[in-house]
Amino acid sequence: MTPRTTTSPTRRSRTRPKRAPTRLSYGRSIGRPASTSQEWTLTASRDQLPPTAPARLVVLASGTGSLLRSLLDATRTDGYPATVVAVGVDRECPAEGHAADEGIPSFRVALRDFEDRTAWDRALTDAVAAHEPDLVVSAGFMKILGSAFLERFAGRIINTHPALLPSFPGAHAVADALAYGVKVTGSTVHLVDGGVDTGPILAQEAVQVLDDDDEDTLHERIKVVERRLLAEMVAAVATRGVVSDGRKAVIPGDRT
Repeated sequence: MTPRTTTSPTRRSRTRPKRAPTRLSYGRSIGRPASTSQEWTLTASRDQLPPTAPARLVVLASGTGSLLRSLLDATRTDGYPATVVAVGVDRECPAEGHAADEGIPSFRVALRDFEDRTAWDRALTDAVAAHEPDLVVSAGFMKILGSAFLERFAGRIINTHPALLPSFPGAHAVADALAYGVKVTGSTVHLVDGGVDTGPILAQEAVQVLDDDDEDTLHERIKVVERRLLAEMVAAVATRGVVSDGRKAVIPGDRT
């Protein structure tokens, strides 16, 4: 089954335009990138993703596309070091409309259209690779990425999760936090690995749980943080890269 594409992919130009370094600030967060003095010395057991600005982003989404919408808004900010070049979905959803509104190519790779998850994973991998991304952003994408995808884009997939990992991984993080009775939860932005929300953490920010919160009210406050934190971390990774040993991730500090 060939993935459904709504517009033709935009190909990478032969030469990438140069931009002057830009200092970006979207607010204070826990887990800021480390300073230059805290950089790791690279060894064979540590992987480095170099800066890619201006970075090409492929965003994967499954739902309303609110995280996609906020990232699109960020990319219109003067000097933002990344551009969304395509949006991929696994079902019919409003995220496709956000892409169409911006004139951005989108494609749909639905699991039901394939005989098994392995075939679906290969198709999704090929559909994303056709747009030659520097980074892949999972923004509310409700499918677990398979081995072919993870191998092709290793160290370049960024996900956001509505809890302070490693607490409350999985699809019901907000409900699980409420059921457990925690007083603080929050948002985590992390690299994606082969587990469920187990990848190296890039940043976290806390959100207080109020006594009268239900799942909707708490999730909405977390989303406010998620939207900003995701834009911050995409910008940071694009401009400064990432060093990771598979468990800990460090974004090197400014070199100016």
